[in-house]
Amino acid sequence: MSRRLSYVLRHAPGSAGLSLDAGGWVDVDELLTALARAGVRLTRGDLDAVVRKSDKQRFAFDASGTRIRANQGHSVAVDLELDPLTPPAVLYHGTVDRALDSIGREGLTSRGRHHVHLSADVETATAVGARRGKPVVLVVDAAAMAADGTPFYRSANGVWLVEAVPVRYLTK
Repeated sequence: MSRRLSYVLRHAPGSAGLSLDAGGWVDVDELLTALARAGVRLTRGDLDAVVRKSDKQRFAFDASGTRIRANQGHSVAVDLELDPLTPPAVLYHGTVDRALDSIGREGLTSRGRHHVHLSADVETATAVGARRGKPVVLVVDAAAMAADGTPFYRSANGVWLVEAVPVRYLTK
């Protein structure tokens, strides 16, 4: 169910007959109704459990509990209204060996999403890279990037976000 919600709330709300507002939010009742029309029976309790148990905390309810959105990773236009933050001196990016040639030429790019996702610790970056094969962890000199004027953001689930990471800030 988490994958279906990710698809609808991050990439294709129209696939369920939904529209996200400017901040990426959708009414919970509308989401449940749209999913039911698509043959996915989900109660509010089921949805609460998916949000609560999501290993990466991909989703969040608003303060009223009546709206839901994905915390990051959108390929559709949304403004998550995140304020720039000073990052830790070093952040990490998990990838796989076969991506290293491209990264060595282009750096880390968002590849159709709004941001590059970075982790605050090696363990999380390793787990992210392991989803696609043998993980490789890249070290990002976030302090130098920030000093050079690059804005960093942190999503509600603690993922650090940046538009891109040029090669000069990366080490293996």
